[in-house]
Amino acid sequence: MTDHTDTAIQARRREIAAEHVLFKTIEYVEAQHPGLLDHIEGSLDHLGDPAKDETKDDEAVRAIARKMLQGARREGTG
Repeated sequence: MTDHTDTAIQARRREIAAEHVLFKTIEYVEAQHPGLLDHIEGSLDHLGDPAKDETKDDEAVRAIARKMLQGARREGTG
């Protein structure tokens, strides 16, 4: 494998691990303090893509966050 492929694989693995930890944290906190998902959802207008080039797409970033919240709600956390 090339360094580029290794980097992409590591990035994918980190993303999967981070999403798992994030979802489990949200699940736990939402169970203890209902309203977390609503609070996060209310903050999405402030979320944006930090890119400084033509790949910048704030709405795409928000759409991903909305899908994550929908998934968390489906799992019964919200």
